Amino acid sequence: MPPGWQGAPFDGHFVMLTPRWDSAKYLRNSTGAGKPENRGGASFAYLATLHYSTKAGAPERAVAQHIKKAFTKPDDTKPFMTVKHVMGQTPEEALHRLQLDTKRRTANWKASVKQCKRYWGDNYTQGGLRECDEYPFQSTYEGAAVHDYDPDAKKFNFSVQPLAKADNGAAGNLLNGFYTKNRLIDGPDDGFMVKVD
Repeated sequence: MPPGWQGAPFDGHFVMLTPRWDSAKYLRNSTGAGKPENRGGASFAYLATLHYSTKAGAPERAVAQHIKKAFTKPDDTKPFMTVKHVMGQTPEEALHRLQLDTKRRTANWKASVKQCKRYWGDNYTQGGLRECDEYPFQSTYEGAAVHDYDPDAKKFNFSVQPLAKADNGAAGNLLNGFYTKNRLIDGPDDGFMVKVD
């Protein structure tokens, strides 16, 4: 180990990840507090993992339960699709943040709402108390409309479920905080996984 570092002895070469510097306008310090030379921030090139909890009292619990079902019992999710396997469970099937293409984000949202209406009717919101929760997230390239943009992607390889607005909002806040904390940028260069405890 380099001087000052501690760790177990090992054979081989010690490697440190180099940080990436970005100045994306949708991330912290995008203006450099008025000093352009100070814009942006650094992040390390590793695959970040978003954690959601199914434990009682977790504000995102209902969303976590929905994602867990999509991971473990995909045949029980809507829309129905044979051999459904949603993304985000492994490094090889990472999700990617969709920030800049608002048209595609809207397409993801519309595709998920269409399925909520198909399975639970036009009043699936119960007067605004519920929202159509979707996984993979609307804010990812792997969202519900992926098939419209990538013909190799399987149609209906996502899950929707009406959930309480408060639960869906809490999960959304965690997701947005995760994007910010990990400085995830738009596109294929930054992937992330989802783990449900």
